[in-house]
Amino acid sequence: MGMTMTQKILAAHAGLAEVKAGQLIEADLDLVLGNDITSPVAINEMKKMDNQSVFDKDKIALVMDHFIPNKDIKSAENCKCCREFACRHDITNYFDVGEMGIEHALLPEKGLVVAGDAVIGADSHTCTYGALARSPPAWEAPTWLPAW
Repeated sequence: MGMTMTQKILAAHAGLAEVKAGQLIEADLDLVLGNDITSPVAINEMKKMDNQSVFDKDKIALVMDHFIPNKDIKSAENCKCCREFACRHDITNYFDVGEMGIEHALLPEKGLVVAGDAVIGADSHTCTYGALARSPPAWEAPTWLPAW
């Protein structure tokens, strides 16, 4: 049987002729997504690493999605952690108060993701990138720290 559309996209981004279910690959990502819940976890883990630089400040999107406006001190601390990280690394696509929205809708609306892109993010549910033309659902991992 031939590859699915998702397999074709992943193969293209990994520079491989084909990929199969269960195969581990290294793919060039078009975008890495973080939000105000999952980003602080990854940022705090990154602080433990020797290399604390990001792979590409233009291919990272940080969206303050869940806790703006802040509902309590913890949510304010999470957003502050993301804000400081975005400033420290000069992240191009940082969306804070007045610019943010639902991350899975905001990225296509801003033209940051299009059909055929390889996007990785961390969230608790499947995202909506599958609604983009004939694009398959984007794959979401439990954490996107290794992509940094």
